[in-house]
Amino acid sequence: MIAFGIFLHALGGFAAGSFYIPLKKVKSWNWESAWLVNGVFSWIIAPWVVAFLTVPHLKEILADAPGDCLLWCYLYGVLWGVGGLTFGLSMRYLGMSLGYAVALGLCAAFGTLIPPLYDGRLDELIGSVSGRTTLIGVLVCLAGIALCGFAGIRKERELPEGKTRESIEEFSLFKGYLVALFAGVMSACMAFGFRAGKPIAALAVEKGVHPLWQQGAILVIILAGGFTTNFIYCVALNIRNRSGGNYLDSRKSPIARNYLLSAAAGVTWYLQFMFYGMGTTNMGKYDFASWSIHMAFIIVFSNIWGLYFREWKGSSRRTVRIVVTGIVVVIVSTLIIGLGNYLAGRGD
Repeated sequence: MIAFGIFLHALGGFAAGSFYIPLKKVKSWNWESAWLVNGVFSWIIAPWVVAFLTVPHLKEILADAPGDCLLWCYLYGVLWGVGGLTFGLSMRYLGMSLGYAVALGLCAAFGTLIPPLYDGRLDELIGSVSGRTTLIGVLVCLAGIALCGFAGIRKERELPEGKTRESIEEFSLFKGYLVALFAGVMSACMAFGFRAGKPIAALAVEKGVHPLWQQGAILVIILAGGFTTNFIYCVALNIRNRSGGNYLDSRKSPIARNYLLSAAAGVTWYLQFMFYGMGTTNMGKYDFASWSIHMAFIIVFSNIWGLYFREWKGSSRRTVRIVVTGIVVVIVSTLIIGLGNYLAGRGD
């Protein structure tokens, strides 16, 4: 059961680490236009289609769900959407490799540890073999993420001089870490949203939904909140940059191709949380550890894609060995967390 949960998280991490590939191929559109079309599919169309297919009586479940649960799921989604937007800003101040590792590392730490701390379960974690094993797994995960980030710093230093100047031009360690801290906290709100929606998931199971799909009713609410934030921001950019014509003007861009690529990116992006929701239902007592596993697999697959697309070309062998080691450490951390959940299931 737990091994299956980790496998589902791996599929989610693969989707999250891969969704940008079709988005990079969009031509002659401003970023906000491609991102908004991507968001319509990832935060509205895909989650509702999957929910209608897998969650019988979806409308009835949402109608009977506690109003405060729906509200909190939506609000956490709004905050998570803010985290997604500020995540990009951390790249600007820290560079891609360092910003990615710092923001996701903080996101993994906050999203994994704050829920059990808020529930007053710290003594339970420290006082049991399974809890200590799970916490060790989380720390190993963060160590692996840190190694990937360190490799990213070395990579940026080893770039040709001209590219190094471009990277350093807006580099600000203080601003970067401040923004990454904010992005990490806000992005972790996705984990809090799932936690707040547990009564909705329980209601779905009561009404005959297969436990594997119980999170679908929660996702449509959380992602609606995330869409709200991103919709407002992208439309504001469309107005400021006068890029609204991107959606209709076929003379300046391959419009059909751009829509298809943005839609493919959006559906792929949504799959990360579909598999995440399915994975959490198979992680046993310490399902809060799902968040760190999810972040870990994103780091793994994004770096694997980076190696595949030769983004590390020009880096030293030592730097490549460090990033590979970081990926291996992250994979090992998922096994340790899985062991902790297995021990919890045995009552250890």
